[in-house]
Order: sequence, then C-alpha cells, then structure tokens
Amino acid sequence: MSKFILWGNYCENALEKRQPYRKAHLDGLAKQKESGVLVTLGPTEDNTQVFGIYEAEDEATVRKLIENDPYWQHGIWTEYEVKAWIQAF
Repeated sequence: MSKFILWGNYCENALEKRQPYRKAHLDGLAKQKESGVLVTLGPTEDNTQVFGIYEAEDEATVRKLIENDPYWQHGIWTEYEVKAWIQAF
C-alpha cells in the first residue's frame, strides 16, 4: 500500500453551504477510516482548505473516494490535488 496526501480548497461560506451534506460526508469518512484507507482528514483552522492522508493501492483509488464524497459532488470542495507521499518519520 502507498500513502497519498490530499490538499484541496473549500468554497466561500463552506460552513453554511456544507450543512445539507455534512452527515453523509462524515458517514462516508467513517467508513473509509474503518476500512483503513483513510488515515486522517480535516480542514485548516480557517476552513479554506482540506488536508488528508490516505493509504491505498493507487492514486486512482484516492481520487475516486474524493470525487464520490458529497462535498466534492456539491461544490463544497472546489479543487483538489493528490500526491504520492513518503512518510519518513
């Protein structure tokens, strides 16, 4: 398994706009965490960006998880980048 990092941006007024999708978003993340593919994920303190660490077979798997998330599908996350990551420590 390889590790990948996610960096992404939130839309304007994300805290308000995310409300209808928040439960489905969190439920999906909990399932990813239980399966071991999601290591951690969360917003920056100013709620403008999202950061995550995944452990998956390949980048395509991570991209599929992100793009199936309600936050991506409903424009709460507006753009993202995935990079393979080497955990040195």
